[in-house]
Amino acid sequence: YASTIGLDAVGESPYAGSEPHYLLAAHSLVEDGDLDVLDDYRARAADVFSLGPLEPRGLLRGARLVEPYAAGLPLVVAPAYAIGGAVGVEVLLAAIGALGGALAYLLALRVVPDPWALGTSVAVALAPPAIAYGSAVYPEPVCATVLVGAALLAVHLDERPTRSGALACFGLLALVPWLAVELVPAGLVIAVAAWRSLGRSRRTLLRLLGLELVAISATVLFVVSGMLYGGLTPYAAEAPGESPAATSYPLIYAGRAYRLVALLVDRELGLLRWAPVLALALAGLWLLWRGRRQGLARAVPGYRELERTGGLCAVSCGATLAVAAFLVPTVSGPWFPARHLFAVVPLMVPLAALGARRTPRVAAALGFLTLAASVWLYLDVRIGNGGLAADRPDAPWGPLEALFPSFGQTPGPYVLAAVLGVAVVAVLVLDARRSRAREVMSS
Repeated sequence: YASTIGLDAVGESPYAGSEPHYLLAAHSLVEDGDLDVLDDYRARAADVFSLGPLEPRGLLRGARLVEPYAAGLPLVVAPAYAIGGAVGVEVLLAAIGALGGALAYLLALRVVPDPWALGTSVAVALAPPAIAYGSAVYPEPVCATVLVGAALLAVHLDERPTRSGALACFGLLALVPWLAVELVPAGLVIAVAAWRSLGRSRRTLLRLLGLELVAISATVLFVVSGMLYGGLTPYAAEAPGESPAATSYPLIYAGRAYRLVALLVDRELGLLRWAPVLALALAGLWLLWRGRRQGLARAVPGYRELERTGGLCAVSCGATLAVAAFLVPTVSGPWFPARHLFAVVPLMVPLAALGARRTPRVAAALGFLTLAASVWLYLDVRIGNGGLAADRPDAPWGPLEALFPSFGQTPGPYVLAAVLGVAVVAVLVLDARRSRAREVMSS
């Protein structure tokens, strides 16, 4: 990931979107000891992060300007910024991203053995989204490592419910709202899993300690947010109409349902379009569903651990997909695609590894496509004229890229999304009826 430092995002600038704003907040913490960036804008401190003048965001509160970005990332990277500036921040984030990839491999081992766990982990860790966000100054890559670490600790609590493991798990989860409010649902899923693991071992005190740790973090966050942003979340400092809660009409939320498909297969935004190997996660999800319907946990030794680990990952990913689809104001912008799903990409690795074990030849082909896309993207940005946030190549599909739906241009993709949604529901209902019929016949 350190090799991605300095890759152009837009034009000749390595930073785009919200990255200069996070770096400016870190600069303010180092230089002034606060998150008020008004004086930093006046001093044009952001010029080194942006090709042109950086436009302030948010609302002035008196003589202060605290932009609507969570304080967690600037707090994490401030020491690195003090030592090495923006490059130091990228080095730190690259190390955090590499740690997340290693933790994803350990989590995948809870579901399948090597070589499927290792092969899938390597393919996902080297996929284009991981390359693009390897050193990107966004909270999502940090959250990815936090969530996969917490998930690994949560499943370990089933076997060894230790105090250190429980406190580490809930301590990591307590960091999530400080980094990105949108990822709180995914964190809650892992917290519930850890809570239930401790409950099965009757470690009531550890459950209370974990709950208290999360509650203290949330309370402090609400107080700090009220002081800094004037509300419970950083979005309270957002300009009118920009907050995720700005949409007050239920039909508008319902109209975003197509994003459930677009975030996966859209020609520009789709996660599976850029990381084909993650399509194996859908196969793994189906195998997990069938195994649960067939009651394999009662018949196959060791399957219960696989089911709990895979189920935890699946529900966390589903929660994040739902938030990205319905609550995020816009899923496209000056950043690499799949930003709003990237935090749960490591949690997709166990599911993808499960699918790879069932379909090894398909897995090899998808892994090759993914690695080819990464090499193509890296070379195009490093030595060509491409960028990570704009002017991206059509890797790895070339002219076949036109086969992917492009939402927003014609009604066809929306019809396709509706048909796929109905088909998925129909398949699940049909499978449930068949399982119920088999249970009746066996009884």
